[in-house]
Amino acid sequence: MMRIAAPFLNAGPLQRLLAVLNADGEEARIVGGAVRNALLSLPPGDIDLASTEIPESIMRRVEQAGMRPIPTGIDHGTVTVRVDDQSFEVTTLREDVATDGRHATVRFGRDFVQDALRRDFTINALSCNADGDVFDYTGGIADLQARRVRFIGDALTRIREDYLRILRFFRFHATYGEGPLDREGFDAAIAGRNGLAQLSKERIRVEILKTLATDRCVPVLEACNDAGFLNQIFAGIAQPSRVARLIGRVEADPLLRLGALAVQLGEDAERLRDALRLSNAETQRLVRAANVLSELHGAEQPPSQRALRKLHFIHGRQAALDGFDLAFAESAGPADDWPQARDYLAHLPYRALPFGGADVMALGPTGRAIGATLQRVEALWIEADFPGDPSVLRALLLQAATAESAESA
Repeated sequence: MMRIAAPFLNAGPLQRLLAVLNADGEEARIVGGAVRNALLSLPPGDIDLASTEIPESIMRRVEQAGMRPIPTGIDHGTVTVRVDDQSFEVTTLREDVATDGRHATVRFGRDFVQDALRRDFTINALSCNADGDVFDYTGGIADLQARRVRFIGDALTRIREDYLRILRFFRFHATYGEGPLDREGFDAAIAGRNGLAQLSKERIRVEILKTLATDRCVPVLEACNDAGFLNQIFAGIAQPSRVARLIGRVEADPLLRLGALAVQLGEDAERLRDALRLSNAETQRLVRAANVLSELHGAEQPPSQRALRKLHFIHGRQAALDGFDLAFAESAGPADDWPQARDYLAHLPYRALPFGGADVMALGPTGRAIGATLQRVEALWIEADFPGDPSVLRALLLQAATAESAESA
């Protein structure tokens, strides 16, 4: 039997909780992601436990031990236990009685094998005891070593139990897999794709953004795109090659990568809002980025510093950077000159319009002419590349006021 020596096993809160849960003939183990990640020498993430004990008994037992139980999902067997300042999810061993593609009716049990067999992927069905002994009932260790993400048992059966597993299959391969997607799993995902319509858009959004956060997402996106998944999810065209341009050049940003994947115009961002239930802030960020991109479509080289100053002033730093990055992702030209231009853009100081209503009024305009003159002088100041010399500024202001007066006459 394989044994892990992960540091989290020696942490006081977990040791005390396991000691409590492993009393009186009951057994608890660490399950899922923490064990998988330990075998890959990765941080454990959330530490979840499975127990032979029913939820009500778990709550009584841990409370008597001075820990705080929280019935976060007690109908499905899950209790959150606070030990000092750390939280652990403890779930009673289960078997699925019935599923509808989104939710499962479960029956509590005491069999770790049956609990493992109801899970999605072999690499997620691993468990270990307090000593670090790993239990593998599905071949998960071999799949981890091969960097293979494989459904447990019949792939299509697993997918029909919960259609979100299609998107999890893609995400887990992008995170842990290497090489092509498991053929049986991918064929089953294609066969079950219509079931994605049963899922909430919020759940789809979470999986898409998590997938885009991985630096091995592009081959998965390409496979999904070729099979029609991205068009189905986004109701529009997707371009994985644009995401590929960003990886390694721009800090990982799932929302920006989503923009590279599926946004060319502001209306694309609006469509994604509906398709993925993006927040207003996320939608507006993509819309603003698309507005900047619209000025840079087809750029083979980065914009000049003068053009960057204009973008920065008109659109603001975040939108200018996002639009710049999308233009880089879209460009087919050499990548070498873009980083320096981006660094210049990122460090540009904020510029405020050096004119106000009082400056205009001093020249005579009143009423609506004040605002119109300010608009004119702002445009002139931008076109002149943001001069600061007082004599130049006064000349621009006079030019704007004279033009407004002539047009109003």
